[in-house]
Order: sequence, then structure tokens, then C-alpha cells
Amino acid sequence: MDSTSGVASAPDPNSGEPGPSAGSSSASASLPQQQQPEGSSPPAPPSRYESQKRRDWNTFLQYLKNHKPPLTLARCSGAHVIEFLKYLDQFGKTKVHITGCPYFGHPNPPAPCSCPLKQAWGSLDALIGRLRAAYEENGGRPESNPFGARAVRIYLREVREGQAKARGIPYEKKKRKRSNVAVATVNVSVEAAGGGSTSGGGGGSGDADSGAAAATAAATTTV
Repeated sequence: MDSTSGVASAPDPNSGEPGPSAGSSSASASLPQQQQPEGSSPPAPPSRYESQKRRDWNTFLQYLKNHKPPLTLARCSGAHVIEFLKYLDQFGKTKVHITGCPYFGHPNPPAPCSCPLKQAWGSLDALIGRLRAAYEENGGRPESNPFGARAVRIYLREVREGQAKARGIPYEKKKRKRSNVAVATVNVSVEAAGGGSTSGGGGGSGDADSGAAAATAAATTTV
């Protein structure tokens, strides 16, 4: 009995045909490229807000590192945040007129002036919002968040009021007018009262007058 009957024979080198090992090795080499986990998809790119928040956070950490003396995040307070906001004014693009400028309070100056450029209040307010969220996302406690300190809120309010006066731009929201709503209510009440009284026949004119008078009095009291 042949003892090698259960073992694959080696390929003939002169036959020109690849052996089983070559075919299996080439198939195994291409297998990782063909197979992909089912249900997997490439991670979605971060949103514009998340990207901006990450850049702002890295900028603030770099500011703390370059601070004289260097500051750690644990020692950062609201005063240091205000210093950071003032530091950013040198990169601002918003013209803020000084008190002695002839264009002080002018929303659209007709000519250029030498007043400094600063960060707009809206940009600073949005920046603080992003940094406040990034601080807590990176392990900071909400009660010790320096970006939510009272001093920072006061500073932002002062910047808003100062720029509103210097640039002549009102930031306060306008109150909604309720006069049109009141007039519409009066008209609807009078029409409803008059329409319901016409079905009473010949004696309905007096009822209509009294109903209209009562509706008018009620509407006047409401206004």
C-alpha cells in the first residue's frame, strides 16, 4: 500500500500550472481587501459648529500656555477670560468709534477714521458660548466654569452697550404692537353681534343696536 496516498503531491515545475498553495495564498492575500464589515460606514465629518468650537478651545489653551506667567486650566478664572477677550480685539474687524470721533454714534460713516478695530459684540458672545460648552465637554464642572462667571457676563453687556452707542446700532429687541390685534377683535365682536340679531324679524333692530353697543363696550373694556 502506498503511504503517500492521503497527502497532496507537489506540483510539477515543468507543467507551468500553479500549485494549490499558490492559489490559496493569492486568494488569502486578496481576501482582506474584498471583505468589509457589514453595516459599517465612514464616520461623518464634524459640523461647522463643532469644528469652530475645537479651534476656539485650542486657541484658548494656547493662550494659557503663552501667558506670563503660564496658567493652567484649573487656575483660570473669569478675569483671565476677560483678558483673553481683550487680547482678541487686536484681530477684530469692527470699527468702534471713540467718544471724540465726529462719527461717534453714526451707523454708516461717510468717510474713514482712525478709530480702532475690535471684535464685534456678537462674535464675542458666540465665542463665549462655544468655550463654555467645550470646557464642560473636556471634564470641567459647570459650577466652576470660568466662561459662565458673572464678571464675564457683565463685561459682555458693557461691550454691547458701548458698541451700540459708538456705532449707533440698537441691539434691543422691539416690542410687538398689539393695537392691530385689538382692532381686529373689536370688528369680529361687532359683526358677530349684528349678524345674530338680524334673525329676530321686525323687532330685531333694537336688539341689534343693544347687542352692538354691548359688544363695543366689552371691546373697549378689553382694550
